[in-house]
Amino acid sequence: MPPTPSLSARLDAARPYVLSLFRIVIGLLFACHGAASLFGVLGGAAGTHGGTISAGTWPGWYAAVIQLVGGVLVLLGVGTRSAAFIASGSMAYAYFDVHQSMALWPIQNGGEPSALYAWAFLLLVFTGPGPLALDRLFARAKRD
Repeated sequence: MPPTPSLSARLDAARPYVLSLFRIVIGLLFACHGAASLFGVLGGAAGTHGGTISAGTWPGWYAAVIQLVGGVLVLLGVGTRSAAFIASGSMAYAYFDVHQSMALWPIQNGGEPSALYAWAFLLLVFTGPGPLALDRLFARAKRD
């Protein structure tokens, strides 16, 4: 009878797929923020009572576009590293420009989501999309 793989070995084998799942969930949640702000769905933009952000409004409308487009790209695994880099930067900007001026700590200034998204997307810049990404599918199809 062959030896049973250790728990550590099984977790290591699942790592790439869990990374893909992490990417998909983060991308979906981020895209929902953008959709809410741009189209008033899912509760609408924060502070607009279910409404939308006016087109071209700085920085909210541009942030919402980055959230929607970047979130969808990350969700699908298309240009993940580039989209995650831009999304991370936009969330760092949101934290330091909007939240940091109110208080030092994220729990005090309401900046926890911005900080978490900034770090989550920065992680994806360095790890890549994982195996369950459209970029991987396109690369495989091109090789065949």
